[in-house]
Amino acid sequence: MYVCICAAVTETELRTCIDSGARTVDEVGDACGAGTGCGGCVDTVDVFLAATRCPSHIAGLPMTA
Repeated sequence: MYVCICAAVTETELRTCIDSGARTVDEVGDACGAGTGCGGCVDTVDVFLAATRCPSHIAGLPMTA
């Protein structure tokens, strides 16, 4: 599934960026381009980042809509 249509970033690519150390939307944008176009995916990127920071609270929630 594409997380960012503008930069053609998939969920897998986003997870890889976060696993490689991106911790903010800006860092994700620098790493893969997500969130740097129209901004429509920024909330989704934030959800993925939050899941990384607080996995015990939201680990059971689906990562995609």
